Amino acid sequence: MPVIEELIRAEQDGTISFGNYTLGAKAKKSDFEYKGDLYKVKTYSEITKLERNDMFVYESVPGTAAEHFKVTDTAVEFMVEGGRDAQITVQLENDTDYEVYVDDMAVGSMMTNMSGKLSVSVELEEGKAVKVSAVKRQ
Repeated sequence: MPVIEELIRAEQDGTISFGNYTLGAKAKKSDFEYKGDLYKVKTYSEITKLERNDMFVYESVPGTAAEHFKVTDTAVEFMVEGGRDAQITVQLENDTDYEVYVDDMAVGSMMTNMSGKLSVSVELEEGKAVKVSAVKRQ
């Protein structure tokens, strides 16, 4: 999975891809319109952040490249690549229990906090994408 040279792009399958963890200096792209929303991405080797309509969506420390990022009413799913292990935080529903999967292996149930943020640590190595998903428990 290559880094996203244009910083953010829409994919044929209705998802978005963003981030470039190989950059030595901060880069950003604002006002990327997708499905009626405006996205902003800030990315480089130390951090990748995504906002939709000026609201938090995704953050990784250190920086990552996320492909096929998709959010539904019940889940978030994406492929992620980075140069080293990363802490990834995504915005979901407040005070809700999610089952988290890394490469389709359940890593446990996690509860979002009052602001709806869910954080997961992912082991990464350059050149190898890892699938991450969080599915709302019923």
